[in-house]
Amino acid sequence: MTVVKRYVLRMFISLKYITANVVDRNNGRIVELASTVEQSIKGSLECGRSCNAKAAAVVGEVLARRLKVEGLDEGQGRGIHVNVNNEVEKKGFRNRTKIWAIVNALKNNGVKLVLDDNDENTSRSS
Repeated sequence: MTVVKRYVLRMFISLKYITANVVDRNNGRIVELASTVEQSIKGSLECGRSCNAKAAAVVGEVLARRLKVEGLDEGQGRGIHVNVNNEVEKKGFRNRTKIWAIVNALKNNGVKLVLDDNDENTSRSS
């Protein structure tokens, strides 16, 4: 069985770390991942005790580059789905700027994102 929304962007945000990954829902595996935990990203940031929107933007840029290398920046033609409102509800209002920083970094680096509204049947492509 194939899923219509095959590739989905997931974000994990804590006080110290930011992680964004793209999940293939057909087989449940993570296709690509970028995180401030990685030494290469961590070394270029000055997060200190907390990561900010600038760090989130760097995570988004690194994820976009990795998706392009794998050839998944188009999400096999359908795009990569993300429900920003749902992510803000789960992560809290204070993390809204970090979530949008990741999404905007992906869009600005040429990744085809499909922003899903709260209604599962309606989506708009960006």
